[in-house]
Amino acid sequence: MNTADFANLTLFITGPTYLRPEVRQAGLLPEFGHRDKENEKRFCPIFADLKKIAGVGADYELIIFNGSGTNAMEASIRSLVADGETVLNASVGAFGDLYHKLAQVNGKKAVQLKFEPGQTMDLDKLESAMKAHKPAAVSLTHNETSTGVTNDIVGACALVKAHGALPLVDGVSIFGGAPARINESAPAMYVTSTQKALGLPAGFGLAFVSAEALAKAEKVQNRGFTSDILAQLGRAKKHQTLTTPNTTLANQMAVQLDYIVNVEGLEARFKRHAAMRDQVHDWAANQDGFKLFAPSGYRSPTVTSVKVPSGVTQDQLKKLKEVLRGKGYLFDPGYAKLNTALESEGKPLVFRIGHMGDLTPAMLAAYLTDLSAALKHL
Repeated sequence: MNTADFANLTLFITGPTYLRPEVRQAGLLPEFGHRDKENEKRFCPIFADLKKIAGVGADYELIIFNGSGTNAMEASIRSLVADGETVLNASVGAFGDLYHKLAQVNGKKAVQLKFEPGQTMDLDKLESAMKAHKPAAVSLTHNETSTGVTNDIVGACALVKAHGALPLVDGVSIFGGAPARINESAPAMYVTSTQKALGLPAGFGLAFVSAEALAKAEKVQNRGFTSDILAQLGRAKKHQTLTTPNTTLANQMAVQLDYIVNVEGLEARFKRHAAMRDQVHDWAANQDGFKLFAPSGYRSPTVTSVKVPSGVTQDQLKKLKEVLRGKGYLFDPGYAKLNTALESEGKPLVFRIGHMGDLTPAMLAAYLTDLSAALKHL
């Protein structure tokens, strides 16, 4: 194998994301035994720093799942929805749809409240669905990666809880780039992962679990093994994972989370993400015929979807990707299923710009300059 052929691209996709050189270097630190005292040296600060990023205290337990955010999402379904209960899936895009699919394939009684892609969740419609279906749990998306929409997660969780249901929140693409608002929204379970705004490789799903959720799980049968939050919790309380973790990623995680919390600082990190969002919005406003896909007031701090002029095709966006590859970037030509649907309906397509993790405003400015030049050839 000739690894010299592997392209060294700066990623402006929505995950995986750009890794700082120090994070890459941390991948060379020694492996360790996950039941040895060396584990505590890595995972004790990992657990502490993740809780600081989440802004939670002893009222939430943290569980680290091997795999991805999807594994943790599936665990919320398996552990918190009993047979015969209804789970309502509120979806504003592809990853809301994924939560619905996870409920279906696990044999749960699942109903979906689906909103048009590019729009935010309508809480009046959510309340009507709550009254009609009387669900025991409701899955919600904090930040929809496929469209760049950020929902009112505080309002949605309050509504769900007012109807006696458990809110299950997907915060995969916003955690580490903006306040998670877990204390304000008080979900039963808030799920995220490593490979997006935390600026790490993929490999762990993360879940912040309330006491209410743990009590509910005790009443649910057939929770599985790795999807059983109670089984996971026994190891999490020892700063461990239930099964063998990726220790290379754990080394990188220990280094990166310390940097986020103690070097850059959370306030500065969140401000940087907001600044890059505004930077992309200003850029889009100066591109003739291009518009932002998400509505004002609900635009993501970590990913922006840009609506292209009518007539631009998926094939053209894929060619644009290759042009930018030649410039040293990985361009995101849009979520494929969404663009296929938009194209079939004769609607303008979208592409995405990921501005999360450890990308800087200077790196983003250079990318947007080269992207502007490439767009002139569409």
